[in-house]
Amino acid sequence: MPPLLELDRVTKRYGGLHALRQVSFAVEERALVALLGPNGAGKTTVFDITSGLVRPTAGTVRFEGTSLVGLSPHRIAALGIGRTFQIARLFPALPVLDNVLVGVTFGRRRRRGADARRHAERLLEVVGLHDKAATPARALSLGEQKRLELACALGPEPRLLLLDELASGLPPRGRQEVVRFYGRLRERGLTVIAIEHSFSVLLEVADRVLLLDQGELMADGPTREVLASPQVAQAYFGEEDGE
Repeated sequence: MPPLLELDRVTKRYGGLHALRQVSFAVEERALVALLGPNGAGKTTVFDITSGLVRPTAGTVRFEGTSLVGLSPHRIAALGIGRTFQIARLFPALPVLDNVLVGVTFGRRRRRGADARRHAERLLEVVGLHDKAATPARALSLGEQKRLELACALGPEPRLLLLDELASGLPPRGRQEVVRFYGRLRERGLTVIAIEHSFSVLLEVADRVLLLDQGELMADGPTREVLASPQVAQAYFGEEDGE
């Protein structure tokens, strides 16, 4: 069987700038993989290409062996890929429950009526927002908005989730909540690729880390091994091991 997701020599250029350069990796079903790297490393570009927001200059992206290149974001979502963003994209004036219903209604199973509402309410239970169902999304805290976007991403019942910095900007207690959410996603059998900068979160949740720097894949391996590697120090601090 092919891997659930495969990037094969993916390159993205903006004029003379390489956002990605010949990036290749594969992700198996039920894995929890982290994308790590400094700002501008190419992490968001990987997500943009995978979700159909951006087309690669060269290379192929496959989901269950099917090429995603040239497909619309809507079509890719229908295949079973969900995504969150670093800054939550919500309907601020709508109640929390209605935000989730949007994704539920247009998901792979296209739930309707009472079935859609029950499913949306279950997702709010999963992310701990069941008591905020009637609250407008704009009234939520940063952490609550991130949880709501996660519920929205789960609404269409994806098989692969692309999660962008769930722990970013949260206090230690909020980061521990994020760790628990990752555990719940694993229990649901989902495959997750997460952009995450918190090493403490990565050590608790990620099976594997992909390190990007200046658009190139610099390391790929078990979480502890990659986090302790000289490539991480070089990418973040411009230091070689021992210097």
